[in-house]
Amino acid sequence: MIPPPDSLLRYSPPVLVCRRTEKRSPGVSGTGRAGPPSALPAPTGPVPPPRTAAEPGKQTQELLNAILPPREWAEDKTLWVQEVSSTPSTRLDVVHLQEQLDLRLQQRQARETGICPVRRELYSQCFDELIREVTINCAERGLLLLRVRDEIQMTIAAYQTLYKSSVAFGVRKALQAEHGKSNMIKRIAESEEEKRELEAQVSDQKAKCEAIEKREYERRQIEEKKHTEEVQFLKRTNQQLKVS
Repeated sequence: MIPPPDSLLRYSPPVLVCRRTEKRSPGVSGTGRAGPPSALPAPTGPVPPPRTAAEPGKQTQELLNAILPPREWAEDKTLWVQEVSSTPSTRLDVVHLQEQLDLRLQQRQARETGICPVRRELYSQCFDELIREVTINCAERGLLLLRVRDEIQMTIAAYQTLYKSSVAFGVRKALQAEHGKSNMIKRIAESEEEKRELEAQVSDQKAKCEAIEKREYERRQIEEKKHTEEVQFLKRTNQQLKVS
């Protein structure tokens, strides 16, 4: 496992927790961190009470570890832990943080607009560093900023879930549309074939109708001619009878 990459969040120097292949040395404390050598003589006088001045710093470190958990990694079969630094920051550190943010945005070619995971990661690291600096000076303000950060992350996660569900919905609709399109193309082809058959039937019926009309017209003409000749014959016969 490789060490974690550099971050805009300030960390304390890494501490060796334990070695996986070697036995714990006498100079290592119960937590695995290096303690005082056992060769030193034990104090003979009364043990002084613990200093109360170190308690605020310990509480601050515990609060920082709760807000920004330490990172761990294994290297050469040894486990290392690196906690967030509890050293207060100055105005010069804030200016340096801004310069580092601009530099890393440029080095990693983060996009200036739109959705960019690189830009979001760097700004998240910068925001965590600001939370660390504020928490050291005022724990209440740090906890309030932590609440704001968590709310922002929850909102972004909700948008990501909504985006993924909308993309999945769009893909399903596209597949349904593609399937429906193939069915519609098949139905269109069948309808066109049916249309051609009906048009052929209409043409046949029109041809039959025209043939019948022509035949009936010719028959009527013949009937009218025969009727006219018969009338003329009867008229001539009637005239002859009148004359005789």
